Amino acid sequence: MSTLTEWAYPLAESLLAEPLPRRWKHCLGVAERARTIALILDQDADLLEAAAVLHDIGYAPDLAKTGFHPLDGARYLRDVAAADEQVVNLVAHHSCSWLEADARGLRAELDSEFPRESEHLNDALCYCDMNTTPDGTPTNPVDRINEITGRYGPDSLIGKFIRRAEPEILACTCRVLERVAAAKRQPM
Repeated sequence: MSTLTEWAYPLAESLLAEPLPRRWKHCLGVAERARTIALILDQDADLLEAAAVLHDIGYAPDLAKTGFHPLDGARYLRDVAAADEQVVNLVAHHSCSWLEADARGLRAELDSEFPRESEHLNDALCYCDMNTTPDGTPTNPVDRINEITGRYGPDSLIGKFIRRAEPEILACTCRVLERVAAAKRQPM
C-alpha cells in the first residue's frame, strides 16, 4: 500500500522543482519539520507530511489562477489530482490563509469550498511552514514573519496579512511545542 507521501513528493516536485526551485526547497524543508513533530501526530504523520510538501503548489505557474496560492493549490489537488480530502483542506487553509483570503475578498470561496481540518492539524502545518525559511532551513516564526514582511513590504497585502496573522501564528507554534513537550514527558 502506498502512502500519501509517496504520492505527494513526486507531484510537488513536478510542479515546483523546475519553475520555482527555491519554493521547492521551502516545501522540502516544511516536510522535514513535519517529520520532526511526528510524535504528536500518530496516524496523521503521513497526512501532515504530504500536506507540507504540497502546501505551496498553488504558486506553480500552471496552477496560479486567482493569485491566492492556497486556493489555487487546493483546487488543483481536488479537481485534477484527486487528492485526499484532508490534504486538500490543509493546503487550502495553511498558515492562517483565511486571513489573507479576507484581504483578497476570497474568504467566502475558500470557506465554502474547503472546510477547515482540526485545530491540531492546522496548527501543525502552520508550525512547519512558519518555522522554515524560503530556502528550506529551520527558523523561528518571529524571524519568518519579519522575512515575509521584508520581502513583500510592510504596506503590501501580504505584509499587512502576515502582521495580522502574527498572533495566531505564534499561538499555533506554542500549541505545537506544548504538545511536543507533553509527548516527550509521556512514559514509553
